[in-house]
Amino acid sequence: MKLFLQILLIATSVLLVIAVLLHRGRGGGLSSLFGGGMQSSLAGSSVAEKNLDRITLLLGAIWLISIVGLGLLLKV
Repeated sequence: MKLFLQILLIATSVLLVIAVLLHRGRGGGLSSLFGGGMQSSLAGSSVAEKNLDRITLLLGAIWLISIVGLGLLLKV
């Protein structure tokens, strides 16, 4: 179980860094390379940006759960 959580932590850490770097900043960003630059006239952000937000939140939640799980296992 400890090895699984360690591998999960490393994988989600790398994916979380990539997901954060793909987000659009104030002056554009890497997300515009993959279609994130086209904004809808009604919404504040595009569908690609919303999906990237969801993926980032999911990765962050998995990362947090793996950190807490490893902490509990190491404490015991």
